[in-house]
Amino acid sequence: MTSTLTELPPRAVGTSLKTGASIIVDIREADEFARSHIAGSISRPLSQLEGAHLKLSAGKDVVFTCGSGMRTNANCQRLADAVEGPAFVLQGGLAGWSAAGLPLEVNEAAPMPIMRQVQITAGALVLSGEVMGLLVHPAFHALSAAVGAGLLWSGLSGSCMMANMLSRAPWNRAAA
Repeated sequence: MTSTLTELPPRAVGTSLKTGASIIVDIREADEFARSHIAGSISRPLSQLEGAHLKLSAGKDVVFTCGSGMRTNANCQRLADAVEGPAFVLQGGLAGWSAAGLPLEVNEAAPMPIMRQVQITAGALVLSGEVMGLLVHPAFHALSAAVGAGLLWSGLSGSCMMANMLSRAPWNRAAA
């Protein structure tokens, strides 16, 4: 059975936070949360939701958020099951919050989220393989094929070798 959580507009959530009537649970991954989040929000990555006990104050509304609202809306049942009582979703996620002119805590020194790093790296490798395959030697097209195969395997297995390698890069380890 799928559940739909009630969406709350950003300004209503902001007011509720100020009065102490609600608490925000951010389901983005830790690297995304480190980069920007709503002040006072709790980080509980979706990938670890079932394993993490949500220690929440009784009597407070729980409002889940992500970057755009897509992850929260796609996981309504999991989120609803994680709390006792009613739960809500921040309409539009952090993008909606920011668009409403509400403040975010931003750490520009935090590394870019790993998945964005993967997208940039994979895109650069595919483009390089194609350009070099056209200009230097057709064998360079194999680079693009290898990246495509790696992305396919990541999607099928749920494990991304490129993300694992990038998470060990010096700029990502320093922030951890």
